[in-house]
Amino acid sequence: MRIVALFWLTCTLLVASDERYSLRLAGGWADHHDFGQIFSLNAGYHHANTALVGIDGGYLLHRFEAPFDLYLKGGAYRYLENGHQDDFFETTAYLKLYYNADFWNQRLRIGFAEGGSYAFGIPMVERLEAQEANDNNSKFLNYLEVSIDASVGKLLHVKVLDQTYIGWTLKHRSGIYGLINNVRRGGSNYNMVYIETHF
Repeated sequence: MRIVALFWLTCTLLVASDERYSLRLAGGWADHHDFGQIFSLNAGYHHANTALVGIDGGYLLHRFEAPFDLYLKGGAYRYLENGHQDDFFETTAYLKLYYNADFWNQRLRIGFAEGGSYAFGIPMVERLEAQEANDNNSKFLNYLEVSIDASVGKLLHVKVLDQTYIGWTLKHRSGIYGLINNVRRGGSNYNMVYIETHF
């Protein structure tokens, strides 16, 4: 609760700055579908019923003339393993490109991220997938993220919240079919909802 209060305080007090920084709070659940299936809206819960929560921070590297923004981001997440094993942390570092679509006095953003993920344990869903495919596991894997969000301020007509966004993202860890640590199938996908502010 204190983190949420600090987040909103940051949102309301720093909106007058140059908006080069971002802060995101997110939480989500494991999905048993693969990346392509989820991206085509075929999502569902994994039977392990595991989840994660975390925070990401970002810095605006470049604002293009076209409606694109490029951020350098990093995050810390806690995997909640539902009693299958001890919970543990993960760190991520990645580049994220946003496409900004402005229409009818609203803003919709579509984002794509690429980077790396280091988990301090092996998520249970990755263990299970590797066992089924007779594959390997790794704490370090490639990180992908696809997101869509909308401006809270523009939706609610509250200008102070124009740079606060609410949305969904697909968080993906994989070995890129064996290119990283010989992990071909032992990755994971998490559906996450989030709130993000820029200041």
